[in-house]
Amino acid sequence: QVQLVESGGGLVQPGGSLRLSCAASGAVGRITGMYAMGWYRQVQGKEREEVAFGRPAAGTTRYADSVKDRFTISRDIAKNTVYLQMHGLKPEDSAVYSCFMGVYIDYQGTSRQLWGQGTLVTVSS
Repeated sequence: QVQLVESGGGLVQPGGSLRLSCAASGAVGRITGMYAMGWYRQVQGKEREEVAFGRPAAGTTRYADSVKDRFTISRDIAKNTVYLQMHGLKPEDSAVYSCFMGVYIDYQGTSRQLWGQGTLVTVSS
């Protein structure tokens, strides 16, 4: 089985930066490709919000309007890791951030959707 392990959350002052990491662990040797990656956030009592989403093969990304030009999603193929670089953080960015990977586990197109456990980001002075 493949699991996603997130790291990089924490407390940061307004205007600061954080980089979240989401690493695949476990049976990563089964992963033959990644068709989608994403970061989502949720504040207690509110709906989960898509923050950033990408399709690596197509080279496309999209961002929530609230984070455009501040957040960047990227990946390291060799490390099976997806990142979310966040700059200019605001108090309203405080939330639990979860990562998503859509991966193939063979060469016949069998896919799996993987979710991280979530990491808390708090933006406060």
